[in-house]
Parts: sequence; C-alpha cells; structure tokens
Amino acid sequence: MVRYTGINHLAFATSDMDATVRFWRDLLGLRLVVTLGGKGYRQYFFELSENDLIAFFEWPDVRPIEEKDAGRPVKGPFGFDHVSLGVENADQLWELKDRLNAAGIFVTEVLDQGFIHSVFSFDPNGIAIEISHNVPEIDIRRHPAMVDPNPKATAIEGSDPVPGQWPALSDPTPMHERKVYPGEVKLALGKKKSK
Repeated sequence: MVRYTGINHLAFATSDMDATVRFWRDLLGLRLVVTLGGKGYRQYFFELSENDLIAFFEWPDVRPIEEKDAGRPVKGPFGFDHVSLGVENADQLWELKDRLNAAGIFVTEVLDQGFIHSVFSFDPNGIAIEISHNVPEIDIRRHPAMVDPNPKATAIEGSDPVPGQWPALSDPTPMHERKVYPGEVKLALGKKKSK
C-alpha cells in the first residue's frame, strides 16, 4: 500500500511575489527554500514542515481572488476553499493571531471546532487560510470521528480504503522501463546565478 508523507506542495498563483514572500516568509515565518524562474514566470516554494511545501507561481496578469469566508458555499465551477496550516500548540496559534492583528490584517477570533482550534485570515492574493492546532485529547488520526448525522454511503463503509473499488494493479511498469523525463524547469543544485 502507498504511504503518503504529506502534501509535497500546494501550488497557488500571484502577480506580486514580493508581497507574497513578505506574508508567507516574514509574517507567518515559513522558510523560502526554492526560487525558480524562467521566461514569463517564476515559482517560489515555502517550507511548511519537513514534508510539506506551499508554492506560488508569479504570473503578471493574475489577479487576487475574491475573498470568500472558508466553508461558505458557492455555486458554479469551483475547486478550492482554503488551506489550513497546522501549528504545534495553542501558544503558536495565539502568536500568529497577534502577528496578523499587529500587521493590520483581518483575522478571526480563535474558534473551537471540536478537534482543532483555529483562526482564519487571507493572504495578499485573497487565499483563505486557516491556522490550526490539534486539541490534545482528540486524535482523529488514531480514532476517526464519523459524526455526520446523514452520512454518504461511502462514509458508512468506514475510514480505511475499501479494496475492489478500482481495477487491481496487474501490469506494473518493469524497472528497466522506468524512465524519468526532463521537466520544464530544472533546479541546478549548488549553482547560483551571478548578478
């Protein structure tokens, strides 16, 4: 069975990388770990945890999205609601809330959501962000909480993957046929461009 290590990265878009770096690195405290660039674009990666990154493409003609409160229903084509950043404890949650307030950026009060305590805000691109810490007594990873009073049929089947729902893997790619092709951008480790 595949074991995931987390979200390698979420990729968003901005037209103002400087404001984005100031918010994600300097205000929220995420390290800027990769900067890529090419004709007509750049992409920067911020370290969220040892396994998880947040990335931004900078495209000159993209506009910030309209701010929408996290979880508020919408109609029509839609694919993303908000991103929740986990912190280790309540002190860190309150520190980030206070930093957002001090910067004059809207942030909600701390909300008790049963298994997490959270605040909500927006980044300079209109992206809804949630900052959360787990309630220590409630571990939904060890003890899933299936509390929907009218659950979908798939949820009634339980929290673990249900075998037989998709075709079984019968023809894996042999080692000698596994070829990795070059991507559009290649990170040259150890080399810095001269200015």
